[in-house]
Amino acid sequence: MFEEEMTRVIRTSGEHAEALAEIERLIADDPAPGTPEGDRLELLSLLVADYEAKQFPTTLPDPVEAIRFRMEQQQLTRRQLERYIGSRSKVSEVLSGKRPLTLSMIRALHQGLGIPAESLLHGQGRISPEGQELEWSRFPIREIVSRGWVEGFAPARRYDPEQVVRRFLAPLDVAKVPAFYRRTSTVRSARSMDKYALTAWTFRIVQRARGVRTGPYDATVVTPDFLRQVAQLSWSTRGPLLAREFLEKYGIVLMVESHLPRTHLDGAALLVEDNRPVIGLTLRHDRLDNFWFTLLHELAHVALHLKQVGDGFYDDLDAEGASEQEAEADRVAGEALIPSRVWETTTLRHLRSPEAAEHLARQLKIHRAIVAGRMRHEAKNFRILNHLVGSGEVRELFRGKAFEK
Repeated sequence: MFEEEMTRVIRTSGEHAEALAEIERLIADDPAPGTPEGDRLELLSLLVADYEAKQFPTTLPDPVEAIRFRMEQQQLTRRQLERYIGSRSKVSEVLSGKRPLTLSMIRALHQGLGIPAESLLHGQGRISPEGQELEWSRFPIREIVSRGWVEGFAPARRYDPEQVVRRFLAPLDVAKVPAFYRRTSTVRSARSMDKYALTAWTFRIVQRARGVRTGPYDATVVTPDFLRQVAQLSWSTRGPLLAREFLEKYGIVLMVESHLPRTHLDGAALLVEDNRPVIGLTLRHDRLDNFWFTLLHELAHVALHLKQVGDGFYDDLDAEGASEQEAEADRVAGEALIPSRVWETTTLRHLRSPEAAEHLARQLKIHRAIVAGRMRHEAKNFRILNHLVGSGEVRELFRGKAFEK
């Protein structure tokens, strides 16, 4: 019945029994949050809770009573509960009624201790799926405080992680944060990126982007010609700042925010509220050639791959073996900076000399750092033309008021 009528209110004991059996099956299957089965489990738990509240609100033990009863039966300590519930703090919060059970906890308690799912569900209302709970201490607390991302906290002191993160996330409903960080689904990196650090960095640039006034965004505006116009802004010594101003006219926000430890991040492209693209650059490699390639790479994602609010691409451009989408963004960025028809036909690319780089840059109306960077990349020799790639020239442009914009 519930396979076909999962939204129907439970009215009889038979329907209640069927719903409980279906819930136990779903718990055993461990559905991922956001999937049809995960949504089905959440909905059934609400229907069961509503029925039980009306039919026998006091006859079933609540989850905490059921857990305490089993602890007494089996002479279990709180420490022994950690294998089923998680950390010591989680055990304490669950037993004090401050933290609802998550799907992973219910499954572990049901399978490991034999506590009936019916008892674990009673009074729960909505099951919190796996991954919905936040582990406050895993956020980069020291960095958040030392960078001044949250007011009222002094870098020299130690604070409760939850207090810091809740204040930091105050402009965003904390309940939405798990879904917020799960959208980091497209990550290009040869190394594992810390999702909590990535979430904090993402929220920081999105929060700052909200304060930037832009023109309206038209999803059709980022064409090859548009990308070429951006690339030619590199000719100016203020090119990176001119690029930011240019993009804002067309509804695209460019944010510069230093990367956090364990993210290995060069740049990101996000589609946020109101269908507005936000590009975040970390300037992890403080060189002009790297700035322009990363910017054009993220703009390629904006043009080709950001389809709905919540989409995001996070890039460590040192990583090899890129996905099809990443390879496409690499090609589009490279073509906008130095068209293949020019690169493949010029003999200057083989010379790899300062004069050759200068000449081709003037021909293409781009900064010589871009040409020098391409020559280094093609030669697989990053010791040549060091003085032409603009080392140390980008971060300086974004310091002070320009950086805080």
